[in-house]
Amino acid sequence: MMGDMTQLGSLMAAVMFVWAIFRQLFPEEFQRDVRKYVNKVVSYVYPYVEITFHEYQPDSWFERSKAFVSIERYLSTNSSNRAKRLKANVVKDCESVVLSMDDYEEVTDEFQGIKIWWTSSKSIPQQRALFSYRGKAIAVKTRQRKLYTNNKSENWSGYRRTMWSHIIFEHPSTFDTLAMDPKKKKEILDDLMMFSKSKDYYKKVGKSWKRGYLLYGPPGTGKSSMIAAMANLLEYDIYDLELTSVKDNTDLRKLLIDTSSKSIIVIEDIDCSLDLTGQRKEKKEESKEEEKDPVKKAEEEKGKKNKGSEVTLSGLLNFIDGLWSACGSERLIVFTTNFVEKLDPALIRRGRMDKHIELSYCCFETFKVLAKNYLDLESHDLFSIISRLLEETKMTPADVAENLMPKSFEENAESCLNKLIQSLENAKEEARLKAVEDARIKAEEEAAKKIEENGEKVQESDAKLGDEEGKKTDKHTDVKENGVITA
Repeated sequence: MMGDMTQLGSLMAAVMFVWAIFRQLFPEEFQRDVRKYVNKVVSYVYPYVEITFHEYQPDSWFERSKAFVSIERYLSTNSSNRAKRLKANVVKDCESVVLSMDDYEEVTDEFQGIKIWWTSSKSIPQQRALFSYRGKAIAVKTRQRKLYTNNKSENWSGYRRTMWSHIIFEHPSTFDTLAMDPKKKKEILDDLMMFSKSKDYYKKVGKSWKRGYLLYGPPGTGKSSMIAAMANLLEYDIYDLELTSVKDNTDLRKLLIDTSSKSIIVIEDIDCSLDLTGQRKEKKEESKEEEKDPVKKAEEEKGKKNKGSEVTLSGLLNFIDGLWSACGSERLIVFTTNFVEKLDPALIRRGRMDKHIELSYCCFETFKVLAKNYLDLESHDLFSIISRLLEETKMTPADVAENLMPKSFEENAESCLNKLIQSLENAKEEARLKAVEDARIKAEEEAAKKIEENGEKVQESDAKLGDEEGKKTDKHTDVKENGVITA
């Protein structure tokens, strides 16, 4: 007996030695091929089938496998009486403790007469797992963000047709390069960062995790650049919604459902998109002739069929903060407009557009940011002249940036500043001439209005005199019984 044990021990030692040499000397590819053929040989004498369910799938971005969760839930109700070692978990909103198999524990089960062994194991190489997690974290951080635009509602049907089309979003705008007052910039930055980290707070106060921004101001003041800077700061996708391509309120709701979380939904120039200016159309009674006119009816029916979007103000309001607006989370809704006074107050009230940001003409603080971006200048002797001119005239940041940008290799920083000064002086002179011309036109209109009013008064006085003379003539006229009239 002892001899057999000695021989078995020697054999095991020899096998372990050969296996160690095999792993050291032969490459991994060759080892995989050998293991594959060994497994095939073993499968002829090993009658069992082994199925492995991983808790996390390689392509699921840290999301637990649904199959693994279902098995764990099944075993928690069936294995507590059979397993010797259990692990306990406290589930949120549940008073009782949930028991499940501990690691490296095994229980038996039977399904339709077939015996099944459930084994819980844990085998994650720490080094590989660390690299995997780091790789996924880097992938999340450096993922390519997308710029979406909605397709026309008529084109949604058909093979592989989608509601949104997209390209890779690569806009370089950031809050560092954004030309605006530093104090206002910091206020917006703080507001955005606070929003991105307030998931629990929004849940606590009972609000959907979304926020509305209204950007308004003259053209060329940086509204689109502001949106791009927001997306780059928060690493959000952008959905550029074109309302004129949306058929009706139902399709608008479908587009909202098809957007993702961590996104910015943008409606640019909303005052021009649809009739959302707040001017309510009054219903007028049609005359009987119009009701009976078949030609007019046919034209109206044709107009109804050919008209574009039927999105209404109420539909857009529901889109912003109705029940369906809560279908996603961590969203910004941004409106831009050049004429904020044209918009319906219900559309831009607080709670829908939570923060109103005015982007106005270029001030000296804005100019300093542009000078740093375009010319690498933080100070210059000409800055004082530019500061005075910016206070005296209106010029958008886009126009200032255009003058600061060198147009040839011969141009330097000073020549660009002189070019801006000349442009500001020209704009100041144009504004002065325009003011003089407007004053002249206004004076002429007032004079014409006075002449017209005086003419109407003369006509009224002449009419009154005529009426009075007619009355006097009537008083001196007698009518005799025989019909002869005498004065």
